[in-house]
Amino acid sequence: MPTNTRFDALCIGNAICDVFSHVEEDFLRAEELAKGSMRLIDTDEAVRLFGKMGQTVRISGGSAGNTAAGIASLGGAPAFFGKVAEDELGDSYAHDMRGTGVHYETARLKNDLPTARSMILITPDGERTMNTYLGACIKFGPEDVDPDVVAAAAVTYMEGYLWDPEEAKKAFLKSADIAHSHGHRVAITLSDSFCVDRYRSEFIGLLKDGVVDLMFANEHELKALYQTADLDTAISAARESGALTALTLGENGAMAISREETVQVAAEKVDNVVDLTGAGDLFASGVLFGLARNYDLKSAAELGCLCASNVISHVGARPERPLKQAAEQGGFEI
Repeated sequence: MPTNTRFDALCIGNAICDVFSHVEEDFLRAEELAKGSMRLIDTDEAVRLFGKMGQTVRISGGSAGNTAAGIASLGGAPAFFGKVAEDELGDSYAHDMRGTGVHYETARLKNDLPTARSMILITPDGERTMNTYLGACIKFGPEDVDPDVVAAAAVTYMEGYLWDPEEAKKAFLKSADIAHSHGHRVAITLSDSFCVDRYRSEFIGLLKDGVVDLMFANEHELKALYQTADLDTAISAARESGALTALTLGENGAMAISREETVQVAAEKVDNVVDLTGAGDLFASGVLFGLARNYDLKSAAELGCLCASNVISHVGARPERPLKQAAEQGGFEI
């Protein structure tokens, strides 16, 4: 970690409690849900859908929150910005984040919307379909940005899902300005192809204007960003963007793409894929930790793949055992 930083990464995103349930393909068809997608729902739909779910498991989540938890599990020092309410779920979320070793001090929302929750339906192939009620998340804004925390982070990282609320955009841009003023990197994950479709021109603008130095995406999101069905064309466009692109390719591993070099690494072998939730989030954990600790691109991408392989072998988007232990066993110096 650079000598002028205290955190490997500051992760900014929706503070969401994840509610998991295993379902059959027929359930998705009956509910007319697009497999593998993420949709936003209102309070009434959240109550209705929850009533149709079977046995559930509740875990504190949210994309950037998962990434922060993964960095902590590696033995790193992460921070997190995200809004929860002064309610039971908010208490649980804050306790979980701090308990994993994440610096989390965002002010709670009082007498307003409840803490967000995402109902995640897992089909037998491990794919997840998310139904998200944002609640208190949409109240995150510039006033929640602690400049001292941003200044102390080697990388400031934001999830694309948070680009929906206008005040959250302002908060991210404020954070990016602070980070760059201290010579630190700014990163974004595209989050979802549907998110890309909503904000394609804005995301491309962030890259073009140098607001974002590092972009995380999977192949579907990268194709959507550059409006092409050809992966090689999308990779070429990413290379020309000027930003470093960390690209996940599922069972084919991952790539790190810059103007100067492109490296590809293999996926870690996983005997039993249980739940793909959080694979991209934990890949980001490994890459962000690696870059903050001055790993080369290949090593950072390999660590990202190791973290992703760890989380897809069980239900939930956070590690069940310390990633630091898994990384050391994999030959990484943590």
